[in-house]
Amino acid sequence: MFRNDKADSDSNFWISYADLMAGLLFVFILLIGAIVIKSSILKSELKAKQETLSKTEALISVKDAYILEKDKLLAQKNAALKKEKIKLSQAELSLQRNNARLAKDELLLSDKDRLLKLKLTEIEKLNKLLLAAKTKADKLNGKIVIVQTLLEDNKKNLKKTKEALAKEEKILDDYKGKVVVLSNKLSDAKDTVKLKDEKLLSLLTAMDEKKTKYDELVAKLQKQRTKIKSLTGIKLKVIAALKRALGSKIDIDKKTGSLKLASNILFEVGKSTLKEEAKVELKKAFEEYIGTLVTDKEIKPYLDKIIIEGHTDSDGGYIYNLKLSQDRALAVMEYLLTLDFSKKYHIKSLMTASGRAYLDAIKKNGVEDKEASRRIEIKFKLKNEDAMHEIEKVLDAR
Repeated sequence: MFRNDKADSDSNFWISYADLMAGLLFVFILLIGAIVIKSSILKSELKAKQETLSKTEALISVKDAYILEKDKLLAQKNAALKKEKIKLSQAELSLQRNNARLAKDELLLSDKDRLLKLKLTEIEKLNKLLLAAKTKADKLNGKIVIVQTLLEDNKKNLKKTKEALAKEEKILDDYKGKVVVLSNKLSDAKDTVKLKDEKLLSLLTAMDEKKTKYDELVAKLQKQRTKIKSLTGIKLKVIAALKRALGSKIDIDKKTGSLKLASNILFEVGKSTLKEEAKVELKKAFEEYIGTLVTDKEIKPYLDKIIIEGHTDSDGGYIYNLKLSQDRALAVMEYLLTLDFSKKYHIKSLMTASGRAYLDAIKKNGVEDKEASRRIEIKFKLKNEDAMHEIEKVLDAR
C-alpha cells in the first residue's frame, strides 16, 4: 500500500517536471521569436536611418560645395573691398591736399577782399566829393539859365507892352464910335421888346384858358375810362363771385368761368341719351352754378345768355361729331328746362345749346387729351360782352 503511494508521487513529480520544462521551453521559444522580430524591426529601422543619413550626407556635401562657392565669392569681394579701401585712402589723401590748398586760397582771398574793401571805401569818398562838386556846378548853371531867361522875358514883355498900348488906343477910338451906334439901336430895341411883351402876355392868357379846358376834358375822359374799365371787369367779378359761392364743391374754368362736365359720366359711348344716374349730379351742379348768377343782384342785370356746349374728341368724321355734340347739348338743355329751378328763375329765355364737335379739343403739351375733350360745358355770356372786350383792348393799347 505504501509502495503504490510512493510510485504515484514519483510519477506526479515527473509529470509536473515535464510540464514545467515544457512551459519553460514554450517561454524560451516565445522569447526567441520576440528577439527575432525585434531584430528584424531594428534592422529595417537601421536601414531607413542609414538611407536618411546617406541623403543627409549628400545634402551636406551639396551645402558644403555651395558654402565653398560663397567663400570664394566672399574672398573676391573682400579683395575688391581692400582695393576700394586703398582707393578711398588715396582719395582722402588727395582731398586733404585739396582742402589744404583751399585753405591757402581762402586766406589769399580774404586778404584780397580786405584790400578791395579799402579801395572801395576810398572810391566812395572820391565819388561823394565829385558828386558834391557836380551838384554845386549844376546849381550855378541853373541860376545862370534862370537869370538869362528872365532877361529875355523882360525884353519881350517890354516890346509887347508897347505894341499892346498902341493897339488898345486904337480899339478905344473904335469903341467910342460903336457905343454911339449901339445906344441908338438899344432905344429902338426897347420899343420892339415892349410890343413883344404885350403880345406874349396875351398868348399866355389864351394858353391858360386852353389848359383849363384840356384838364377838364382829361378829367371827363378819365371818369369815362374808369366807368368803362368797371364795365369790362364785370366778367372777372362774376368769375370771382362764382368761386366764392361754389368754393371747392364745383370746379370752374379760371379764365372763362365755364362749368365742365365729362361726357362719359352723362352719356354712353356714341349716345346722346342722358344716363338716369347722371341726372341727379347734373341737376345739383346746374342749380348751384346758375343759382349764383341769377340770384346775385350785381350780376343778374348783365346776364345775357346761358350756353350749353357739346364737345367731342377727334375720333370719327367732323359731321358725325358735330351732330353728336349738338344732340348731347340739346339733351342736357331739355332736361334742365324741365327742372322747377329753371321755371322759377325763367331760365328758358336765356338758355341756348350748340355743338362744337372737336373744334375746341383740349391739348396737353401739344397733344390732344381725348378724355378731357369729350365734355359738356355750361357757360354764361354777359350783355355787350364782345363790345366791352373790344373797348378793353383799346384802353389797354392806349
